[in-house]
Amino acid sequence: MSSSDSQVLTPTNRTTVKRLPMRGNYDRTEIEQILDEGLICQVGFVVNGQPFVIPTAYGRVGDKLYIHGSPASRMLRTLQQGVEVCVTVTLLDGLVLARSAFHHSMNYRSVVLFGTATLVNNPDEKLEALKAFTDHIIPGRWEDVRSPNRQELAGTLVLSLPITEASAKVRTGGPSDDEGDYALPTWAGVIPLRVVADAPIADEQLTLAIEPPDYVTHYQR
Repeated sequence: MSSSDSQVLTPTNRTTVKRLPMRGNYDRTEIEQILDEGLICQVGFVVNGQPFVIPTAYGRVGDKLYIHGSPASRMLRTLQQGVEVCVTVTLLDGLVLARSAFHHSMNYRSVVLFGTATLVNNPDEKLEALKAFTDHIIPGRWEDVRSPNRQELAGTLVLSLPITEASAKVRTGGPSDDEGDYALPTWAGVIPLRVVADAPIADEQLTLAIEPPDYVTHYQR
């Protein structure tokens, strides 16, 4: 579904942005950048006619999105059966304050991804996916911690979802007021928002005087 030259995903009926289509973006690089900056995805699926939307962490390696969890997870047990899934990631960049209540909005970057997930059985790919989960949240952390042992690997399900049917939607800029409202004596503009980390808090059970690594003290998305 993607062009090897332009790396633009071909829109489908499910991924075509219909509301404000000028905000739609099908460029793989843009989609991957949003996925790489986000921390939590929302996984939507249906079981016996009942829809569920579950938030979970994720990781990306190349053109695959990985999710993981306990074999007892209803979500993972359902998805590995090949049911259709919809995954969304949203980054909130700002609150847009207009002169009228109607035109208030938000600046955001979002991705919607459709497909069917596949159980990862290959040990090397499974370990690579687990590394991706860890380094997606805290880049560089994998190299500093104990790797999963055989029991932990056996007790973790990993599913992969191809990033082939997806689109991004992005809003930037200030408010779009009605022409007659621009003269109103009301402040309008944007309140930018971003993820900011506070100072790290050491575990009380640290037995050594270990200084937090640089990726902890200077953490940022």
